[in-house]
Amino acid sequence: MTDRLQTVLAQIDAANAADPKGEALTYGERMSAELHRLFPKASDLLQIAARGQHVERWLLPRSDYPQGKAGYLEWRREQARRHARRVAGIMAEAGYDQTDCERVGVLLRKEGLKRDPEVQALEDVICFVFLRWYFADFAAGHDPTAVLDIVQKTARKMSDTGRARVLAEFTLPDALAAAFKA
Repeated sequence: MTDRLQTVLAQIDAANAADPKGEALTYGERMSAELHRLFPKASDLLQIAARGQHVERWLLPRSDYPQGKAGYLEWRREQARRHARRVAGIMAEAGYDQTDCERVGVLLRKEGLKRDPEVQALEDVICFVFLRWYFADFAAGHDPTAVLDIVQKTARKMSDTGRARVLAEFTLPDALAAAFKA
């Protein structure tokens, strides 16, 4: 790992350590661990995007946006823009050039999903982190119909390889597993 990369990851961790709930740092670490497991040869820029995917997410609460799908999607888009700007600033301070900073922004905004292999890799990692660490609590707190809908949306965003790997690594009820077979 280069000194620049190490510096950027440490700065992202420092930013996330300020999370009042204490969740952001753990999430970033889980993203990095899952990235290294699924894509051990990931580029430095993909490693930065994975670690910074939710940098300082708590600073823009979901409650600041209207309820419903439109409000949720606008909140997510703004979060992606904020994460891209924040990480770009950290990268620039560590000596990365504008092209690298912009590339990480593309990854964090998920521009080119299904077309750009690194954007797709990041999305697969996000989905694996959700399934491995957050899905059980989510499922326990929601109606089974809503859970199935979320699983179907998650599966649609993943690559064919990612979906196959989910089926190999997780034991899912038949109805949920079917979403990953499509």
